[in-house]
Amino acid sequence: MTVELTRLDNGMIVATDRLDHVQSVALGTWVDVGARNETPDINGISHMLEHMAFKGTRRRSALQISEEIEAVGGQMNAYTSRENTAYYCKVLHEDQELAIDVIADILQHSTLDAKELERERQVILQEIGQANDTPDDIIFDYFQETALPDQALGRSILGSPENVSSLSRDDLFDFMSRRYSPKNMVFSASGKVEHNRVVDMVAEKFDSLPAHEEHPIEPLKYQGGSRIENRKLEQVHVIFGLPTVSYTDDSFYDLQVFNTLLGGGMSSRLFQEIREKRGLVYSVYSFSSHFVDGGLFSIYAGTGANDIGELMPVMCDELVRATEDVTEEEVTRARAQLKASVVMAMESNSGRCETLARQIQIFGKPQTMEEIVAKIDAVDLESVRRSGKALLDGKPTITALGPVDQMPTYDELTMRLRG
Repeated sequence: MTVELTRLDNGMIVATDRLDHVQSVALGTWVDVGARNETPDINGISHMLEHMAFKGTRRRSALQISEEIEAVGGQMNAYTSRENTAYYCKVLHEDQELAIDVIADILQHSTLDAKELERERQVILQEIGQANDTPDDIIFDYFQETALPDQALGRSILGSPENVSSLSRDDLFDFMSRRYSPKNMVFSASGKVEHNRVVDMVAEKFDSLPAHEEHPIEPLKYQGGSRIENRKLEQVHVIFGLPTVSYTDDSFYDLQVFNTLLGGGMSSRLFQEIREKRGLVYSVYSFSSHFVDGGLFSIYAGTGANDIGELMPVMCDELVRATEDVTEEEVTRARAQLKASVVMAMESNSGRCETLARQIQIFGKPQTMEEIVAKIDAVDLESVRRSGKALLDGKPTITALGPVDQMPTYDELTMRLRG
């Protein structure tokens, strides 16, 4: 792997990962701006701006943007998360200049056409409606809002229908001009690339970005609690969670191993006990969400109305047991799973491109696969138990949606964790 970094005069970081055995290039701009950077009155603007960036520039119509990339067999997309927004392409190596030009164009010269805005506003409202009609989707927003209330991190990435209906073209221009500055951006490319050529192209194309303004983020404030909503559904969808560490915490990989052995696959404790032995669910898994200053550790399950009363205590018991009697064999297996996922992700230049950009945003520098594997290998039985026990000190967050009449109370489940 040959990773090179250059900081341009305007402050943007250009990072490349050269892979000589491929003929394609995955590239894009990762902007250090997301739903976390929004105030309540403009919640949803990052996501709306991501949509509108593809709706025409001074040089290209919305159709031309897609046609130019697809005419060379390329793919283009974007996403918005709570802490960043990404705009990216994958093309053959001989078409990388076109891809860089298109991305630079949409990030600097989007017209945010009023007619396009009204059309896209309706698309986003449909997206919000679809999410609200999908219980195993909206339950995650309920969980985030309950764990982190009254703050940007707890609000929906999509925004509310009221906000989406009222956000104006001027709002979008203002947000983009204040937030989309070069010091908030990492341009990343992986594949058949030459670093200096990419640097020259990016420096030439990204010539109209606004001056940087400092915008401190609101610190994460975990609160926890419960939100139980009775809805006429076939299943109860539930998330049980606890506060945990940030990306940069020394115990991050200890937690990843704990998460894997608890609920990370078919051999995990949750899957074996709750699905295989008891038949209480079709789907159950644990997962963690991390931010620059904290995180959430969670368990999701979907179960029947008559099984929720048994499921929730068992879920709590398995979490507690995993902090007490986890074995060397389980830790070894979980480490192997994690290492395999790291190695497999690095076999895709799209995955490498994104990973490189996010590492620079989070850690300020790239991390090699060997460095990550070494950190996983350093996890031992004692550190896994310690990481799990640290979770139990937190106040739970519990959200449930569906026929919840037999749902145990919040206090009952909290006491279950405390023994």
